[in-house]
Amino acid sequence: MADEGGWSRMGLRSWSDLAEVRARLAAGADPNAHQRRRPLHEAAEWGSADVVAELAGLVNDVDVEHDGRTALWVAVQAGKSDNARALAAAGANPWRSMMAGWSPGRLSLASRIPGLFAAPPGTQGLSQSESAAVAEAHRLIGALGDFHYEGFSWSCVAGIDAAEAVRRLEATIVEYDDPESMAEAFEFDPLSEDALLTVGVTDVPGGCVVSQPWAYGASTPGVARRLSTSTVCYATYANPKSGNQGSIVRDGVIAGWDLNPGGGWSAADDSAEDILRTYLYRHKAVAYCCAYAGLKPTDARPFIGPPDLWLQLPVRDYWAHSS
Repeated sequence: MADEGGWSRMGLRSWSDLAEVRARLAAGADPNAHQRRRPLHEAAEWGSADVVAELAGLVNDVDVEHDGRTALWVAVQAGKSDNARALAAAGANPWRSMMAGWSPGRLSLASRIPGLFAAPPGTQGLSQSESAAVAEAHRLIGALGDFHYEGFSWSCVAGIDAAEAVRRLEATIVEYDDPESMAEAFEFDPLSEDALLTVGVTDVPGGCVVSQPWAYGASTPGVARRLSTSTVCYATYANPKSGNQGSIVRDGVIAGWDLNPGGGWSAADDSAEDILRTYLYRHKAVAYCCAYAGLKPTDARPFIGPPDLWLQLPVRDYWAHSS
């Protein structure tokens, strides 16, 4: 339907405007509409608790799924605890299994508000490995802090150190008296050949990080494939024009391309481990890449510099997706 069940042209802020929602309902808007996303799911993510409660009292099924998720799942994954409480009060089931066996209630146990819902006797909690993943996520996000990374590129590589990265890349170690000034100088022409072929590498617990704070040079397929021999590499370019562009490379083979690390939403066919990681690192792209590769940096230096070593890469085609 052209009017999307009476909900067309609803801006994201409108889902927090109870008066507007009520006016639309009075004009005939369908609370059960599903031309695109259901109104209750939109409100669960973007709206306010009073709007969620209003819609939850009108829908045919408060636990109806869209793309494998109930509105309660959406509220939990979006970090909207007030909306989640409103849905539970309206009869939504926090312990309904979905998404690789996760329920909204069990997923909430991994949040910073783990007591969001009362668990019935015998309810499955987090496993030991899941609890460890939660603790590491909180540590890692805190250790990295917040920093501007738009325009940066990086490759998080499991199980190898900086010296091995130098060997795999066949790179030349470059000595600079003042690495910070060197990096700033490249910003005047970040796409020059010299700039694109200059990357940093830093040892971290669990592996190493190859980084470039001014362009995409550290995330190209040619770099990631060479680094990933017998291991895994998660490479990302934080493209200022189109957002984060990630790739997963295993033993020289690209296993995932044009990904959105830290994007915040799980796919219906994701594994239980992937769903937890996506939830823990929502909107934390750098931390997500580290976690995927099993890296445990203690601060942001591997990304913002100065790195342990500056490297000059040999001239070659770094956009080839296979050998």
